[in-house]
Amino acid sequence: MGLDPQTLALVRIAVATATGDETKLRDRMIAAKAMHVPPPWIDELLLQSFLNVGYPLALVAFGVWRSVAGPVLESEKGESIAHPDWERWTKRGVEACGEVYGRTFHKLMLNLRALHPAVEPLVVVDAYGKILGRPGLDSKRRELCTLAAIAMQNAPKQLHAHLRGALNTGSSREDVDAVLALVETDLTKGRALKLWEMWADVRGRNL
Repeated sequence: MGLDPQTLALVRIAVATATGDETKLRDRMIAAKAMHVPPPWIDELLLQSFLNVGYPLALVAFGVWRSVAGPVLESEKGESIAHPDWERWTKRGVEACGEVYGRTFHKLMLNLRALHPAVEPLVVVDAYGKILGRPGLDSKRRELCTLAAIAMQNAPKQLHAHLRGALNTGSSREDVDAVLALVETDLTKGRALKLWEMWADVRGRNL
């Protein structure tokens, strides 16, 4: 079957967001709009980009998106995070993070605690509970976009985790092939080769 054109358009925006190239962002957002990608999908992608590429690049991308899409509509605002619903965020974060990391979830929690006591709640509550567990975009598409954004950066351990995460959230190996084929067009040949080598290792395992 392969990935649908709307999902591929979303992945292209995720890659462009990681580059900060406003011309590329605008062109890919206009193309996504022409393909009738639901605006809330793009909003959610850009919200999770604060986690994946940082505030500066995410704000650049949001600015371009608003210039393409116009003001956010009341019906597209989705869930508010301006409320102290920590218990629900924590529960949702554990579920969302567990879906991505699968059987390595417990090991991840131990590793995060070892880095610093503040890191675990930042990842589980703030990242997965507040943002990645939001309604508006399904976990499969979220993870493919996360994978695309991470692949643009020099973060091999995180890349390995999210290659596995894509499979854990319902993508086929062929789906990941398609995403990486898009990503590599924005990478140097050396970076693209390392990306495919890592994927070949993950792809061949029974994870």
